[in-house]
Amino acid sequence: MAQVTEKRRPISDRIEENKDYLNDRLGVGKSFDIGVHEFFVGNTKLLLYYINGFAESLLVSQIMREINDLRGGRDFADHLFDTLFYKFIPYYQLTKVDTTDEFMDKLLVGQVGLIIDHCSHAILMDTKVLPTRSPQEPDTERIVRGAHDGFTETLVTNTVLTRRRIRDERLRFEIMQIGERTKTDVAVAYLQDVANPDLVEDLKERLQNIQIDGIPMAEKTIEEFIIGKTLNPFPLVRYTERPDVAAVHLLEGHVLIYVDTSPSVMITPATYFHHVQHAEEYRQTPVVGAYLRWVRFFGILVSVFVLPIWLLLVMHPSMIPDSLHFIGIKEKGSIPLLAQFIMAELGLDLMRMAAIHTPTPLSVAMGLLAAILVGDVAIKVGLFAPEVILYLAVAAIGMFATPSYELSLANRLVRIFLILMVGFFATPGLTIGFLVVLVCLAATRSLNTPYLWPFIPFNYKAMKDVVVRLAVPSKNRRPSIVRSQNSSRQ
Repeated sequence: MAQVTEKRRPISDRIEENKDYLNDRLGVGKSFDIGVHEFFVGNTKLLLYYINGFAESLLVSQIMREINDLRGGRDFADHLFDTLFYKFIPYYQLTKVDTTDEFMDKLLVGQVGLIIDHCSHAILMDTKVLPTRSPQEPDTERIVRGAHDGFTETLVTNTVLTRRRIRDERLRFEIMQIGERTKTDVAVAYLQDVANPDLVEDLKERLQNIQIDGIPMAEKTIEEFIIGKTLNPFPLVRYTERPDVAAVHLLEGHVLIYVDTSPSVMITPATYFHHVQHAEEYRQTPVVGAYLRWVRFFGILVSVFVLPIWLLLVMHPSMIPDSLHFIGIKEKGSIPLLAQFIMAELGLDLMRMAAIHTPTPLSVAMGLLAAILVGDVAIKVGLFAPEVILYLAVAAIGMFATPSYELSLANRLVRIFLILMVGFFATPGLTIGFLVVLVCLAATRSLNTPYLWPFIPFNYKAMKDVVVRLAVPSKNRRPSIVRSQNSSRQ
């Protein structure tokens, strides 16, 4: 007979054997937070395993009182497991396990385990209380009108926030654990009769094939395994921390991935135009929403093209129309313009990172320091031309107006690339650089989905919905790009 591997070691009916094995594997006596309590019911010995900080003390105390009140343990020692499991433990989230590996896995996520002498099964009680914060509105997706709750780092809280908005029995959350050591809970969410089943199965297969010791960086690590190795800076999935945005995409037929310990939910598949829309547009009237969307589009275009085009015009003053002569440069500074732009771009990133790592009470002082010393003094000493700082600030405003943080960073790299192409090759460089970026975007696919859809391949109805914020009653069809089972929303 083949020897039973340690990974599938069954629970022994000898409690001392279980105790020695579990105490050694769990580090009882070495790790201060893992505890075991021994007690008797009649003549039968029991072991209660728990992790300090996870277990709900009041609930566990109530369960212990009920068990200790049990009398006549000697009379039903042979069926004590059934007596406790089906009658005397006053809790509804009970699980029966047969292997020590499953016992330890569930114990390490916060459940309380009960080992019974002369029994080859164990009882696990999901009495954990996870450390969490309140569902506050995410900083990167704030809106004026509408709900101000947001996802947290607790998976159960996030699924509840979603189910609060979609009260449909066909909403599915299929859970699995990823990471040999972290055993992080990951849930695939979709509407059973809407989502494309091929996409659901593809994502589940990719998740199940992840072989790694842990995913402490949560959803970003998952994304890199799902998408694969790529040098493309553009985000191929969309993240959201808003439950209403997640619910909208579920109703459209998208498949979402929830990762425990992360407040960000991954939306798949995603195109470029998914990253340029914001919830605020749908909290206003269609006309106002369309206006806000156009302003965002303008800001995105400005963040990418205003600096390369201005640099080209300054390098070739004859291209500047007489009516726009004021956009030229008065004082060039002590170093070449191309070097000024690169230094200014790097300086802007340094200030952005400094603002992130600066404590909130000091952030205002840091901003004044950057504006006065770095900006004003650099211009006065001739390091930078005033126009360089002006147009860089305009481009930065457009970057910060981009709804997707990941897309804004990708657009930043594109802008630097175009600046270098203009600096070295002038007009042909700008043309070639733009074509390279466009071809790269057109060739990109996110989970077999064209990244520039509905622009390439062109879809008139979908493109109209991108350009103009249509009224919700007129959007009675789901986006064709998700290939949903039920395309009608009526």
